[in-house]
Parts: sequence; C-alpha cells; structure tokens
Amino acid sequence: MTTFALAPASARRVAGAWLELTKPRIVLLVVLTGVPALLLAGGGFPKPGVFWGTLIGTMLAAASAASFNMYFDRDVDALMKRTATRPLPAGLLPPSAALGLGFVLAGFSWVTLLTTTNVGAALIALGSILYYAVFYTVWLKRRTPQNIVIGGGAGASAPLIAWMAVTGTITLPAVVLSAIVFLWTPPHFWALSLYRREDYERAGIPMLPVTHGETETRRQILIYTLVLVPVTLALQPLGLASAFYTVPATALGLAFIALAIRLARTHEAKHAMQLFLFSILYLFALYLLLAADALMAALRH
Repeated sequence: MTTFALAPASARRVAGAWLELTKPRIVLLVVLTGVPALLLAGGGFPKPGVFWGTLIGTMLAAASAASFNMYFDRDVDALMKRTATRPLPAGLLPPSAALGLGFVLAGFSWVTLLTTTNVGAALIALGSILYYAVFYTVWLKRRTPQNIVIGGGAGASAPLIAWMAVTGTITLPAVVLSAIVFLWTPPHFWALSLYRREDYERAGIPMLPVTHGETETRRQILIYTLVLVPVTLALQPLGLASAFYTVPATALGLAFIALAIRLARTHEAKHAMQLFLFSILYLFALYLLLAADALMAALRH
C-alpha cells in the first residue's frame, strides 16, 4: 500500500481533514433516507430517544464506513484527480487516523443504537459498515464492473435500520424504501464514472465505462432509471404516501428519465455530470417530500 509523507498544515485545515474523512455530505444524504422510515414505521414520531438515537447511530455508522473507505482506498485516491486532495493522499493525516476513526465511530454507533433502539438495528448498522468497508471497498470495487450495483446495498441500509429500530422487524415498506436508494445508486455513480472515466482507468478501477465502454454505460443508466422511477411511485399504492409526495415525485422521475435518455443519445461529458448532479437533488427531494408527507399524515391523526 502506498505511503504518504505528512504535509505541514494549519490546525484548522487538519480539523477539516478529520471531518472530511467521514464524507459529511454523503452521511447527510444517508441519514435523510432514514427519516421517512422512522415516521412511517410508527405512524408518526416515535419516542424521542428512538428517533434521535436512530439518526445519530445511523450517522455514526455511515461516517465509520466512509473513514474505512478512505483508509483502504488511499492508494487509488492518490491516482485520481477527483480524490487526490483527500486527507490521506494529500498527506494531511496519517492512514492510522482514518482507520482509528472508523473503529471509534463504529463503536459509538453500536452503543448508541443498542441503548436507544434494539440489537437488530445495531446489527444492521454494523453489517452496513462491514459491507461497505470490506465487501465493497476492498473486494468488489477493484474486481468487477458490477461493484456499484452490488455495493449499493450498504448505502441503502438507513431505511432498514430505522424500520427495525421502531418495529423490531423488517417488512415490505422498509424494503421498498431501501430499494429506492439501491436502484438509484448505479445511475448516480455511473454518470460520475462517465465524466471521470480517465480517473478510474488510471487507477485501475473496473468501472463500467472502462470495462464495457461508454455506450453500454449510458444504456445501463437508462435501464436502471426506468426501473427506479416506478418503484418510487409505488409508495402511494402501498399506502406509504399521498399525492403530496407522488405528484412532485412523478415530475422529478420524468425529468430523471429525460436526462437519462438524453445521455443515452449523446456523447457529451457535460450531460453525464448534469445527470449526476440532478440525481443528488432527486434523492434528496424524494425523501424530504416523503418525510413531510409522513409528518402531515401523522398530524392529521
């Protein structure tokens, strides 16, 4: 594994580097996907301890997984323009910092969920850390172009943690809420990999554009988008959402499909980046709408 000399930096920059190890923007999105599940599982707000304990425990688990990812990927991060300035390849922190932080955050996540919810939620969170850090980062990412597809399960764990925390079980609604994130992950990351193909090629990461070409990647993005959007709209028939969610979700879904069709028909890198950025807004908006819808339904009752 590549080693890096520590670069001199201010205390503020070092503090920011510690935060960067946890990928806070990704963590925020992961935590948001758990909020509707918390509200829907109990028909409204669960007990404050369960609600906040679940969100904090999920946040700590996602941050732990990110730290482990930073540790294991430090060699390939140094080869990619997009990630070369991360704390480890940039020499702001030693690799042991990311590794130690990962274990500490995993421990806090386990204790938080175990004391505020139940052992099932804590086990799912722990499993998501292991899945992302080891199964995806160490094994899948460097061996198969299906890395993102299979690895997407880790990012889709928040609704399962939340549902288990409130009900003690995993039922169909939880699976559907999780499936949305799972199906969203491939078009999201493949759009980025189209835009950053040279990065992945240089680092030897077998992303789909590198192994199967850009045309096939665009086709797969469209296929997954066409599967994703109907799943997001199935929430109302399942009794999980009202028109307050479904109407804007339909408009957002049609926009996502339109961008995927445009990407499939063109070969401009800017269209891939536009779809990537829209996909972030799309998932954020869907779960924000769903949380608001669930909250209004709880207040009506």
